[in-house]
Amino acid sequence: MTAGDVPTFSSTTLVVLTLVAVTTLVSAGAMLVARRAVVAAVLLVAASLCLVAGCLLAGTGRDRPGWYLLEAASSLLVPLALTAYPRLRVRHPIDVAALAVLAASGLVCTAFADRDALVGSLGIVIGVVLFGHTWFRIETSRDPERRALAWMALSVGSVALVAALLGFASEGSVVSAVALGLFGLVGPVLYVGVALPDIVDVRGLVVAAVVLTGVGVTYLALFVTVASLVEVVGGTAPTVGALGLVAAVLAATFHPLQVLLRGVVDELLFGRRPDPLDAASRVATRIGEDPEDALRAIREALVLPYAAIRADGVDVRSSGTVTPHTRSVPLEGPPDRPATELVVGLRAGDLGLSRDDEHALALVAPLLAQTLRAQALAAQVRESRGATVAALEEERRRLRRDLHDGLGPRLSGIAFTSDAARNLVRADPAAAEELLAELRADTVAAIEEIRQLVYAMRPPALDELGLVPALRQQASGLRSRDGSPLTVTLSAPEPLPELSAAVEVAAYRIVIEALTNVARHSPSRSAAVRLDAPSGGLSVVVTDAGTPGGAGPWTAGVGLSSMRERAAQVGGSLTAGPTTEGGRVEALLPLG
Repeated sequence: MTAGDVPTFSSTTLVVLTLVAVTTLVSAGAMLVARRAVVAAVLLVAASLCLVAGCLLAGTGRDRPGWYLLEAASSLLVPLALTAYPRLRVRHPIDVAALAVLAASGLVCTAFADRDALVGSLGIVIGVVLFGHTWFRIETSRDPERRALAWMALSVGSVALVAALLGFASEGSVVSAVALGLFGLVGPVLYVGVALPDIVDVRGLVVAAVVLTGVGVTYLALFVTVASLVEVVGGTAPTVGALGLVAAVLAATFHPLQVLLRGVVDELLFGRRPDPLDAASRVATRIGEDPEDALRAIREALVLPYAAIRADGVDVRSSGTVTPHTRSVPLEGPPDRPATELVVGLRAGDLGLSRDDEHALALVAPLLAQTLRAQALAAQVRESRGATVAALEEERRRLRRDLHDGLGPRLSGIAFTSDAARNLVRADPAAAEELLAELRADTVAAIEEIRQLVYAMRPPALDELGLVPALRQQASGLRSRDGSPLTVTLSAPEPLPELSAAVEVAAYRIVIEALTNVARHSPSRSAAVRLDAPSGGLSVVVTDAGTPGGAGPWTAGVGLSSMRERAAQVGGSLTAGPTTEGGRVEALLPLG
C-alpha cells in the first residue's frame, strides 16, 4: 500500500471488528452502570462507536472515512482509555507527559492515517509510553487500583502477545481475524478489574503469564536457532521429520525451564519462598500449648499472610492479616465436637498451595490437632477441678451449718444441764436426777447427730462391708408406696475392680437415691441394680418395673440433680428417664 492509500477490509475482518466493538461497548456500559472507571468507560464507549461506524462505512465501500475512524479508535481513544483506567491521574508530571504524548501521537495517527511509515513509528511510541506509564502507575499505586492495573496489563499484554505470535506463525485473513477477535476479551477483563478484582489473585495470573511467555519465547528461539543450524550444516531445508525431532528434543526442556523460571520470577516479585519441609520441621519445634503460637509459627515458617483455626465456619483463633483467597486443611478431632479446619491465606502471586506446601501442612495439621485436643482436655480438667472445689466448699459449708445449727446448740445445752445438775445434786437430788436423765438423752441425741454427719460424709458400711454388701443392707429396709417391702435384685461382678473412695461413695449414693425414688414415686414393688466394670469405668444401672414410658420425661428434682452432681464430681455422667419397660437410671463413673 502506497502513501495516500488506505487498506480494504474483508467481510470477515469487519464482522470481527464489530464483535470486538460490541463486547467493549457492553463492558464499558457495565462499568458506567457500576460507576467504576467512569472516564475510561466513556472513552471506551467512544472508541466502540467509532469502530462500529468505521466498519459500517468500510462495508459500504467508503474505505477512507472508515479507516480514519478505525485509526482514531485504535490510536487515540483506546490508549487514552487505558491511561485513564481505573482513574485519571494528572498530579504527577509523568502522568501529564504520558497523556500529552499519547494524545498528540493519536491525533497525528488519525490525521495521517494513510501514512503507513508515520503511523507505524508513532504506534511504537504509543506502545512504549503505555508500557512505561502503566509500570509507573503499578509501582506508585495502592490497592485496589494496583490490582485493576494488573488486570489491565494482563489482558492487554496477553492478547497483544498472542496476536503477534499468530501473525508471526501464519498469514491470511482468517488468522488476522482471529488475532483481532482476541482484543474483544480486553473489555470484559477491564470490567472484572474494577468490579470483581478479588475473584482470583491476579498476581498469580500475571506470574503464570510471564512464566509461560518467557518459556514459550525461549523455546521458540531455540527451535528457530536449531532448525537454522540444521539447514546451514546440511545445506538444505530440514524435512518435516527433522523439525519434529528437533521439537521433541526441545520439548523435554519445557517443564524444567518453566519450574526454573517460576522460581526466579517468584523470588524477584515476591521474595524468597521457604523450603516446605524445613518449614514443617521448624513449626514442629515451636508448636506448644497455645494454638495462637502454633498459628504464628505456621505462618512465619511458610511465609503465609494468614492462618486460622475455623470451627463451624467461624475463626476461633487467627494470626496475620485476612486475605480474600484461602485454602483449608481438615483437623481431626473427636466426633462429638464441631468440624475444625486449618485455614491459610495464599501468598501473593499464588493461585493455590503448591504440592510441597500441602505436604508441609499435612505434616503440621496432626500436631495442631493434638494441641487443640490438649487445650480442650486442659479446659475440661480446669472445669472439673472447679466443680470439685465448689463441691468441697459446699460440703464444708453444709458441715459447718450442721455443726453450728444442730450439734453446737445441743452440746451447749448439755453443758448447761450438767452445770444445773451439779448445783442441785446436794440440795435437790431428785431434780438433779431428772436433769441427769435429760443430760443422757441429749448426749445420745448428739451422738446420733454425729453419726448422721459421719454418714453424710462417708457411710461407715462402705468401710465395714464393702460397696455391694452395703447396698444390700441399705436396700433391705426400703418399702414401696403401699407399705410392702421393696424387692431389690442386685448383680455385680466378683470381684469388683478396685475403686477410689470418691467413686465408691458416688456409686453408693446414686444407687440409694435411685432406689429411694423408686420406693417413693414408682408403683413398682421391685427394682434391679446392676453394677458392671467396662473398660476404664464403673457402670451403674437401676431399673424398675413401673408404668412403661412413665408420664413423659422426668422433671429434675433434688434427687435427680443430686445424682447428676455426684456423677459429675468424679468425672462421670448420668442419664435418667422413663423407658418402654419402666424407669431407668444409668451412670458411668471412672474407676480412678
